[in-house]
Amino acid sequence: MRIALLPSSYPPALGGVEELTRHLAMALGDAGDQVEVWSLQPDDSARETVEVLDRIIVRRFPMPLPARNWPAIHRTAVIGPRTLFSLRRAVAAFRPDLIHVQCFGPNGAYATALSRLTGLPLVVTLQGETMMDDSNIYDDSRSLQFSLRAGLRRAAAVTGCSAFTLADAEARFGLAPGRGRVVYNGVALDGTTQSSGASAPFVLAEGEPGRPYILALGRVVEKKGFDLLLAAYAAIDENRRTADLVIGGEGNDLENLRRRAAAIGVAERVHFVGRLSREEVAGAMDGAAMFVVPSRLEPFGIVILEAWRAGAAVVATNRGGPPEFVRDGLDGVLVDPFDTADFANRLEGLLLDPARRRALAEAGHSRVEEFGWPSIAESYRQIYSSVTGTEACRGGQASSVDGPPPHSHQADSVR
Repeated sequence: MRIALLPSSYPPALGGVEELTRHLAMALGDAGDQVEVWSLQPDDSARETVEVLDRIIVRRFPMPLPARNWPAIHRTAVIGPRTLFSLRRAVAAFRPDLIHVQCFGPNGAYATALSRLTGLPLVVTLQGETMMDDSNIYDDSRSLQFSLRAGLRRAAAVTGCSAFTLADAEARFGLAPGRGRVVYNGVALDGTTQSSGASAPFVLAEGEPGRPYILALGRVVEKKGFDLLLAAYAAIDENRRTADLVIGGEGNDLENLRRRAAAIGVAERVHFVGRLSREEVAGAMDGAAMFVVPSRLEPFGIVILEAWRAGAAVVATNRGGPPEFVRDGLDGVLVDPFDTADFANRLEGLLLDPARRRALAEAGHSRVEEFGWPSIAESYRQIYSSVTGTEACRGGQASSVDGPPPHSHQADSVR
């Protein structure tokens, strides 16, 4: 098949959607499909650019949407038609069988319009964007609300990273109950998301390489619940608090967390290490006593898969998607992050029971292959087959840039 992936963002930008789309594109290529990525220009005033990353053609387009001000309306009126014209030229050149949106934003609005103009099937994958945006944009932007409703109506197939995510789309954005299908997110099986496959050693404090620590990573924003983790960590009996707490990441809540750690008396035991590279993340997970996801709300939690891959024991929020794949007490521990006393007791119990931590870590690690990108890509390929009426063949070699294009029954109708 020939697949045009339209993510909300793409590398070299950093983030979960960027990485999952990159790995999906490569896995589809490894399965023998032809893939191009069409994404947003960070600057709406820029023109289309084309580059090759990981042997995949990546086209970036300005994709403005109207907002509540005249400059935004004018920019959309001027640039929007030009972008649609460029997207139609990309269709004519690449001749995709379908368009697949990953994380619906302006990219989804333009993909919906492109599907109408060309007749190409549209697949929409929701990644929790309707509830996890730091500025709650789906609560405020009528343009995005309207576009998402239109996209879900237009889509030949809708998937979500969790049933929790699909339920939100049903409740707020008109997705017909039962119409969506869950396709979990994946993880690279090579140890890191870098081609080197090597992790960078992580040292908590100079001169103390063996000092134990609890690890948490992510955007340092309210929804990620690091303040709730701080409260639970402080509530552990001081004589049983045998590990420090490491919080990695950047965000607008960082200084508040520093002040909070000082106010509750744990500042000397809590380390804010900032943004870590992919190799540093792998190294930090390798050495952690346990890995904690304390989110107030978590659509899925790719970091859980990364922790399983690294062989770390996982403690995860029970609010959102994690309960759909983490088996409480078997390969992870699920907690209510708002219940400070119980959260602290769970952390304390695991700190005092290394055998249980090892058992949780081993059980999680044994499941990682279920979430490998070849398996996840195959789930998407079956969906592509159903919406195009073609048979998804297994195997094959990547040919995203090299080699002649195969025939597509959709291509003839849009040339």
